[in-house]
Amino acid sequence: MLRNGLQPWHLLILAVVVIAVFGSKKLPDTARALGKSMRILKSEARAMKDESSP
Repeated sequence: MLRNGLQPWHLLILAVVVIAVFGSKKLPDTARALGKSMRILKSEARAMKDESSP
């Protein structure tokens, strides 16, 4: 079923759905919040990794 994986038109459909759900005005704020959350997650994971190393 997923023999070819993601094709470019899959990403296009996904982008259209995301814009339809969130609206074009909320999209930059949502992306900014997601980026901030990813930075926090990476820093916490790095801190846990450094903490566990002897």
